Order: sequence, then C-alpha cells, then structure tokens
Amino acid sequence: MRIVTLATTTLLAVLMATFAHAHAFLDHAEPRVGSTTPTAPREVVLFYTQNLEPAFSSVEVSDANGSRVDQGKPRISASTMRVGVKPLPPGTYRVRWQVLSVDTHTTEGNFTFRVGP
Repeated sequence: MRIVTLATTTLLAVLMATFAHAHAFLDHAEPRVGSTTPTAPREVVLFYTQNLEPAFSSVEVSDANGSRVDQGKPRISASTMRVGVKPLPPGTYRVRWQVLSVDTHTTEGNFTFRVGP
C-alpha cells in the first residue's frame, strides 16, 4: 500500500510540475510591476517564461481614466513583448496583457506602475 501511495504522489508531482511549465507566465516587466519611476518610459516591455505566438498575443496600457496610452500593436520577439507608449504625465498606469504561448496555452494578467516622484 505504501508503494502505491508513494508512486501516486510522485506521479502527481511530476504531472503538476509539467503542467505548471506549460504556460507563458509573466517573468518580469519594465517598468517593474508595481514600481514608481521618476521619468516616463517610452515603451513597456514584458518578459515571459515561454516564447509567444505573435498573432494571438496583445497588451494594452491605460491611464487612471481608462484611456489607452499605448501606441498600437506590440512587437513580439520570442518571449519578449514590447509596446510604445505616448508621452506619459505623472500618474498611475495599468498594463493588461493576454498571450498565447507557442505550446497553445493562453494566460492573461495585469499590473500597474506609477510615473512621478
């Protein structure tokens, strides 16, 4: 009985680890998630844990009023997605992203950053 329980536990651990790595998760971003930057960035850059499918991945950057401040379609190269932004006055900005990894799994999320002192 112990051998069956141990084997089952080991199999579940391996399957869960495999599943966890089967998605493109946000690794880090510039500006950093939740950060305050004294000067406005010219672009937002997102770094993921897997390569992305450009045709099915997107990002939007909006101000506190919900108005978009990004400059259109993102540029995607391997596991990095970047989008230009309009000149940003001091304030809080929300980044919303949705990506499809090359292994066909989708993930999405959002974070904020602040421009100002």
